[in-house]
Amino acid sequence: MLSEGLFYDILRQALWVAVITSVPILSVALVTGLTVGLFQALTSIQEMTLTFVPKLVAIVAVFWISMGFMTQTLGTFFTTTLIPLISGGH
Repeated sequence: MLSEGLFYDILRQALWVAVITSVPILSVALVTGLTVGLFQALTSIQEMTLTFVPKLVAIVAVFWISMGFMTQTLGTFFTTTLIPLISGGH
């Protein structure tokens, strides 16, 4: 039986892994959005695709670059934490 403390510890670790894996994409989306917003404010261009396309391209590029890191982080969490718990060796 899974104890309450162990459950919350695993939940905390899972949330931390989610934060770590999402930081590269979210930070690039933020920086790109701020840059495009500043550019739009300076030039008075209010085109919706101007905000969407660069952000999408930046997010896809960073996702492609950091995919190995994300896969390794999630795989490590799964093999070191969840598989031993599932097999009963906690």
